[in-house]
Amino acid sequence: MGLFRPTAMKKRVTDLTPEFLQKLGCRALLLDVDNTLATYTSHEPLAGAVEWVRQREKDGFKLMIISNNFKKRVTRFGAMFGLDTLSFAIKPLPIGYLRAAHRLGVSPKECVIIGDQIFTDVVGANLCGMQSVLLTPIEPEEGFTFKVRRFFETGLREKFQSRKDVLR
Repeated sequence: MGLFRPTAMKKRVTDLTPEFLQKLGCRALLLDVDNTLATYTSHEPLAGAVEWVRQREKDGFKLMIISNNFKKRVTRFGAMFGLDTLSFAIKPLPIGYLRAAHRLGVSPKECVIIGDQIFTDVVGANLCGMQSVLLTPIEPEEGFTFKVRRFFETGLREKFQSRKDVLR
């Protein structure tokens, strides 16, 4: 169960306050794109997301976008947010997470991955010693593999909602 357990759960990225992030002891935030900063079908960020990113930078956090999506989509969002990006990260394999931490000049222990999927974002974070914040997906995905993953995630999400060791 530990491999699937997020450090914390929130509804939206914009719900993460600097105080909450400081409680986690992190210096760097690794941000997923789809269903985290934007819906998976949109080319525009979630309302308030750009401002949230800019404020976290002012708060002293290092930020980077890390996604399994293609370079064209990921770099477009990187430009909108003014952030470095890592596309086709092959999450949950640790290599993308570790490359992102290295590029930001921090240790994995100082990173928090923020995303909406247990089987990619959370598992990858746990495999490489990072913390994770699991978000509620903004909208349901249409693809068969997403529907299968979300089906299996449902019970895990419910279980983690009731656990006292998962921060809210």
